[in-house]
Amino acid sequence: MATTLGLLRLPLLPRFHKPKTLTLRSSLESNPSQSRKCGILKNPEAPSNLETVHLLKSASLPLATIALPFFLDTKDAAAAGGQFGILEGRSFALVHPIVMTGLFLYTLWAGYLGWQWRRVRTIQNEINELKKQVKPTPVSPDGTPVESPAPSPVELQIQRLTEERKELIRGSYRDKHFDAGSILLSFGVFEAVFGGLNTWFRTGKLFPGPHLFAGAGITVLWAAAAALVPAMQKGNETARSLHIALNFVNVVLFVWQIPTGIDIVFKVFEFTKWP
Repeated sequence: MATTLGLLRLPLLPRFHKPKTLTLRSSLESNPSQSRKCGILKNPEAPSNLETVHLLKSASLPLATIALPFFLDTKDAAAAGGQFGILEGRSFALVHPIVMTGLFLYTLWAGYLGWQWRRVRTIQNEINELKKQVKPTPVSPDGTPVESPAPSPVELQIQRLTEERKELIRGSYRDKHFDAGSILLSFGVFEAVFGGLNTWFRTGKLFPGPHLFAGAGITVLWAAAAALVPAMQKGNETARSLHIALNFVNVVLFVWQIPTGIDIVFKVFEFTKWP
């Protein structure tokens, strides 16, 4: 790129360019006292510094012309020729399946955390509905409440759900789910891009197919689910339901992608070497 930019700065028609160095040299030769002050013509037989610079500048055009085919030849940009070293080896090829296996398990964990946080919200709705079924407390003729000998089944269920909700709140599932989703999004997108680059390093091309398309779909679903978070934080139930639906499809794609990923791992062991 630097050579190309240098080529653009150089004059393409040198016959219309009058080199200032020759004019300066002629004026210095006609005035020896000035040349001694400048220190240029100390050795008349040796080329001057200005002349050397002019020669190098004149030579830059043919050098750039020679280097230009290397920038335009697309074959030199192809991968899988050994020039990437360890990036084409088996070690780097196995990084993607190992990390994606961990991300799949982490996806299930993040889903569990999200379900628990949803349970914190829905369990309160259940308690409110059960409270509507509780019969009013009987009172004596003088207005004193009469305590029943034992709580009703509905009241027992309310107590159980209340204790369960307290346990869920102590679990801090809201914050844990948010942190897990953030980690999953960042590492997932990074690893999805790295997987495609790693394939290019090893083979010089990508292979359109179920594994590549499913991986692209999973990455898009991660981003779409994360984009719904602001609306969810404002209490939008539609956004929450859509968030759950997108992540459910994400898990289905993840499971469907596993067999094709295993086939690719077998090919990695077949066509690559350590390291």
